[in-house]
Amino acid sequence: MQEQDGNKKFNISERLEDLRREHEALRWEGSFRDYFELVAQNPRIAQLSHARINDMVHAAGVERLNEGTQHEVLSYNFFSGELFGIEEPIARIVEYFKSAAQRLEVRKRILLLMGPVGGGKSTIVNMLKRGLEDWTRREGGAVYAIKDCPMHEEPLHLIPHQLRAEVEKLYGIYIEGDLCPQCRYALDKTYGGRHEDVKVHRVAFSEKERVGIGTFSPSDPKSQDITELTGSIDLSTIGEVGVESDPRAYRFDGELNIANRGLMEFVEMLKVDEKFLYSLLTLSQEQSIKTGRFAMIYADEVILSHSNENEYIAFAGNRKSEALQDRIILVKVPYNLRVSQEERIYDKLLHQSEALRNVHLAPNTLRVAAMFAVMTRLEEPKRQNVDIVKKMKLYDGEDVEGYKSKDVRELKEETIREGMDGISPRYIINRLSSALVRDGVTCINPIDALRAIKDGFEQHTGISSEQRERYLNHISQARKEYDELAKIEVQRAFVYSFEEMARTMCNNYLDNVEAFCNKERIKDPITEEEMDPDEQLMRSIEEQIGISENAKNTFRQEILIRISSYARKGKPFEYNSHERLKEAIEKKIFADLKDVVKITTSAKTPDPDQLRRINEVVDRLVKEHGYCPVCANELLTYVGTLLSR
Repeated sequence: MQEQDGNKKFNISERLEDLRREHEALRWEGSFRDYFELVAQNPRIAQLSHARINDMVHAAGVERLNEGTQHEVLSYNFFSGELFGIEEPIARIVEYFKSAAQRLEVRKRILLLMGPVGGGKSTIVNMLKRGLEDWTRREGGAVYAIKDCPMHEEPLHLIPHQLRAEVEKLYGIYIEGDLCPQCRYALDKTYGGRHEDVKVHRVAFSEKERVGIGTFSPSDPKSQDITELTGSIDLSTIGEVGVESDPRAYRFDGELNIANRGLMEFVEMLKVDEKFLYSLLTLSQEQSIKTGRFAMIYADEVILSHSNENEYIAFAGNRKSEALQDRIILVKVPYNLRVSQEERIYDKLLHQSEALRNVHLAPNTLRVAAMFAVMTRLEEPKRQNVDIVKKMKLYDGEDVEGYKSKDVRELKEETIREGMDGISPRYIINRLSSALVRDGVTCINPIDALRAIKDGFEQHTGISSEQRERYLNHISQARKEYDELAKIEVQRAFVYSFEEMARTMCNNYLDNVEAFCNKERIKDPITEEEMDPDEQLMRSIEEQIGISENAKNTFRQEILIRISSYARKGKPFEYNSHERLKEAIEKKIFADLKDVVKITTSAKTPDPDQLRRINEVVDRLVKEHGYCPVCANELLTYVGTLLSR
């Protein structure tokens, strides 16, 4: 059976056969003697759980953000395709695994992710689980276990303690832990005490098949039993063996058992009954599981949980839980505070659905929604000359007149719990989804998005009247920002050969700046007459971005330094090579064209020349700027209204 997709043919039988071959290639079985030879050649095969996850994350690659600044942040490719704007919490999580991989005491701690709903906590955990499933199917992440062991035991536990120091000295192989009761029984009874003959096979972690990944979710404390974590008596064999302390009479299939060698997730850990938390305390402190009538059973697993802030505060205030609190490493996972990253979140979530197949999303729609969402998460600045819109732009790396990276750092240091409150990405996606599925809708623009977000306030049970007023104010602020974006979009579209026009103006400006800074005269390109630098031209451009008379020399020197830097690197200096110069030139061009745009867009009955201009602009918006005919015409109408005010 074949299905066709464009020019590519998909043969289901061939692909299934490929998968079977891949699965077969993972199969490996041998004796403990064979396994020991593998480990002797590559000791990393026997690494502990934290080291395995650390290797998995770093194998995907690392990038440096804000390189060379005091706020340099590492971005881990393992997470970067799914999580946006929370690089710092992720860096702290990876730092935990890096320390634990070196067998520091930190590995005996529970990693607890705490933050607001929809902030990405569950996504982080799910990515680690799915990542482990994939990693253990690769050669670099291969895991081997004693065959038929319910806990997928590390085969090196077969080596008696008397020999371990010698093995580590000769081969550099570190061995930690002991055989579980079932493997100890099999060694004695099935293999007659011959350690080297014990069967070993390769395993691939799988949450569904309960191998290496365990998950525990709280439910009714009255009906939920501790056996979910630690296993239970096997009623089918207890009659044969006679005693409950016989390993054959017990099922070592609790979530803590099957998560050995991998990862154990506690969903909303702080909601579970105290008796379950005691098992965690033992596991983290002693790296052991206490099961029924057996001695402590060694377990090597990462314990990862997540919780919201209110539950954590209640937990931290409970004196009875002090022992467990001491065993927790807390990582706060706040909401993203960068507009550009928030856009990526929405884009990812919306493209997972089929909604955008039939409905067009106008440019800037997600950006304006992201502006609103980020503003709700920011704390009001304490400085008088900074408002929340400027703060939002600074956080997103935009240039704001009079502010530097040092100011961003100070703004962040002034906050107490920024990012822990506000509107979640889920709410925005829910509201955008409701707008997308309305009958007759073919296109959604930024105004539609803000209207849908505003209409949802009444249905949102978590919004107080005070928050509602604040959010309505943020809607207005996002609307004002969109008004400026909309005018720029239309003004740009009105400029025919905008790039060339901007380039010409830039070159003219740079010629004059260079002459001014070097105290030289400039030659007229037509008459070849030598003249003083054109101060009026330079100021007409600089004033567009608020460069004062006193600051003009500094700005011009800065431009000259940037030109020299590009020249040393052999790169051409373009009008958009300096962000603020680019903004100044664009604003100058737009200012010169404003009257033309205003007359054309606001005319109720345009004459033939105006109609021709409108059609050209619509065509340019559609072909070059990502608009459809519907939202392009809506944009022109909207901007015409703005310019007529």
